[in-house]
Amino acid sequence: MTTRVDGGLSVALVCTALSGAVIGSVGAPLITPVATGMHVSLDAAQWTLTVTLFSGAIAGPVLGRLGGGPYRRVTILATLALVMVGGLLTVLPLSFAALLIGRALQGLAVAAGALLMSVARAHLPAERSVSTIAAISVASTVGIGVGYPLISLLDQLAGLRAAYGLGFLLSAVALAIAWRILPVEEPGELPRIDVPGALLLALGTLGILLVIAAPSIWANAWLAGGLLAGSAAVLAVWAFLELRTKAPLVDLRLLGQGPILRANLAILVAGAGLYLLFSLFTRYVQTPGDARYGFALPGVAAGAALIPFSLLGFAAGKAVPRLSARITERWTYTLSVVVAMAGALLFAVGNESLFLVLAAIAVLGFAVGGVFAVMPKLVLVGVPREETASVLSINQIARSMGMSVGSALAGFLLAATTPDGALLPTRNGYLTTALWALPLLAVSALIVAGTPRRAAS
Repeated sequence: MTTRVDGGLSVALVCTALSGAVIGSVGAPLITPVATGMHVSLDAAQWTLTVTLFSGAIAGPVLGRLGGGPYRRVTILATLALVMVGGLLTVLPLSFAALLIGRALQGLAVAAGALLMSVARAHLPAERSVSTIAAISVASTVGIGVGYPLISLLDQLAGLRAAYGLGFLLSAVALAIAWRILPVEEPGELPRIDVPGALLLALGTLGILLVIAAPSIWANAWLAGGLLAGSAAVLAVWAFLELRTKAPLVDLRLLGQGPILRANLAILVAGAGLYLLFSLFTRYVQTPGDARYGFALPGVAAGAALIPFSLLGFAAGKAVPRLSARITERWTYTLSVVVAMAGALLFAVGNESLFLVLAAIAVLGFAVGGVFAVMPKLVLVGVPREETASVLSINQIARSMGMSVGSALAGFLLAATTPDGALLPTRNGYLTTALWALPLLAVSALIVAGTPRRAAS
């Protein structure tokens, strides 16, 4: 009976995380339809995706602290209810501002992942907990392959609001599952929230993400530099106060421990390399035919090209617990990063063949799944159960920042290889950009592979 209950909880947590991942990625295939359908610029429409990244990263530490103990179930349910409200705002025929508010609320679905992992760690047996946490972490990979083609198809068949309706439907399903399955926690005191610390962390993180995710700011070097300097100063003040408060939002002394610090640094660098390749590959297969390279795949077909990415990502997530038990977590991580580097090289040598490019996308999916699946195990070394959600939320911020850097870096490098007066970069520009991922991935592998054996295992 206990095994059946554990299995039901594990499946429910993974399904809820998968729903959140699809909800978070809803905006990506709909940027152009939003621009044309709501008569806004492409830069403005891009915010329907960027704002979810912001809200998820900024809300993560607060949700992690609220959901670290007796109010975990309540926090998750309240978060999913807000996500559902956000989905409703995206479906109703309201203004563009309302759409952005809705997408910001939907970004909370991404932040809920750390809470779901903390449930698994607190309520499942050790072995099932490890595999469930790995699956939840990989859900973002699987969600991309599930969401992109389906959302693009819905947009083509029924229009923009129907496509956003998928996110609303999934949020309702996720809320119902969580309400039915999530265990009731032992009673206890309401967690104290360090409000000044939360505001300072949100402000500092927002400034850095804004500079990374909005390349148009770079046109004004003084503005970009001022934002970065100001954000760094705000985060420095935040760290100073956190170290001196009795109930900090984040335990910085815990985060400063070697294994946790290295894991966060590794995912920051790896996220940049992995998302650089992801952005590059998805853009390459959609390159118009008159460019004399690429494959001019339309939206639905380009989304379908990501199905192998998700399938192999899911396979990697299933394999990681068994693999890490045999060769340790740090070498599993290193192997996953090496697989990503192989995907970059496969693209570099086989970019004229659609089959080989799709193979490179699939290989990248396996690598992303492996990295994301093993990361929670690396970052939770020596972390008390009550700090699980808080520590994982900071790891999520590091991942989000890395992915934002990778996306921006891909755009910058491709723009640098676009001839004057041309709309598209050269083929060699794609090859050069793919090779830029190699040093990032290598550094990430070295950060983890160099961890002392006792600390990593």
